[in-house]
Amino acid sequence: MDFDLSPDQAALRDAAREFLDAQCGPARVRTIHDGGQGWDSDLWQAMASQGWLGVAVPEDDGGLGLGAVELAVLLEQAGRHVAPVPLLPTLMAIELVRRSEDRALLEPLVDGSRTACVVWSAGTSSVRASQHGAGWRLDGRSDPTVFAPVANLAVVIAESADGPGVFIADLDVLGRPGIEPAMDLTRPIGWLEFAAAPAVRLGDSELAEYALDFGATAVALELLGASEIALEMAVQYAKDRVQFGRPIGSFQAVKHRCADMLVDVEGMRSSAYWAAWCLGVGDDDRAIAASTAKSWSGDASKRVMAGALQVHGGIGFTWEHDLHLWMKRAQLDQLTFGDSVWHRSRLGRLLRAKIDAGESVL
Repeated sequence: MDFDLSPDQAALRDAAREFLDAQCGPARVRTIHDGGQGWDSDLWQAMASQGWLGVAVPEDDGGLGLGAVELAVLLEQAGRHVAPVPLLPTLMAIELVRRSEDRALLEPLVDGSRTACVVWSAGTSSVRASQHGAGWRLDGRSDPTVFAPVANLAVVIAESADGPGVFIADLDVLGRPGIEPAMDLTRPIGWLEFAAAPAVRLGDSELAEYALDFGATAVALELLGASEIALEMAVQYAKDRVQFGRPIGSFQAVKHRCADMLVDVEGMRSSAYWAAWCLGVGDDDRAIAASTAKSWSGDASKRVMAGALQVHGGIGFTWEHDLHLWMKRAQLDQLTFGDSVWHRSRLGRLLRAKIDAGESVL
């Protein structure tokens, strides 16, 4: 069985990488941060015009009609280039709206005229939803939320009397928070305050579970892209840096560290693309695949980033070196939609349920 990308998927990957190489180099990312605008609106419009936001949306709904693996290709490349745009949360909002009965928001999300952030908590949600007549209201304070200071819409996974549900609130009406100080300077972060905020209910606990699987898989793919470029930077530096008259890459300790990083990156690739495939085909092991990808990618990305820092030596610890852009984004992504410990606990519960049902876990 061939597990490689198809020729069309490989062509999409190459085109996306070429596009982002030209539009989103490290110098551009630093310029966006230094300018204080929080995100690159020009890059966002270019992505929208390329059809990125509709890649997995059926043609009847204004999309390209491709699938979850093609979506995974774009998310990996966005992670590889630390793109300062709300691609992941907006793609997630598109998928959740598309699966709901209220699809009025789909078109402005797909054409890029509106963006989204996602509110989710690994513990008991601090945001609660309650029904008021025919509508819903949100109350509480979110966890730190990526792109909340610039998004038009907030997708909120909140508790209600009926259990968890997925809601969407209009931040153009409610207002947006300011940008909070954070280590990851490639994306703005803020806390959303809800006080009887009107919201639209997209779905119940089933959609909330799908949202978690989608988010965990998407973050794993971004971590894959970031780890892949960190490995490439480390290998190139090991070839270029000369010590004792030899490239440091010729030293056994450096070779072994780079080899270990490669093993981690390829493990991330296998698990993340398996999870994306499961999402696309609605496989029964979707949740298991998503938590496997997130737990492995969270831990593996830590090792890859630490290895890249060690190979670079003293220069890797300076803010002036671009490695910090990927390392600090990875540190936040390792916690987003649950850290590795949280997902291993979830995996235990999921596998226990299969055993209790007499099903195979292999």
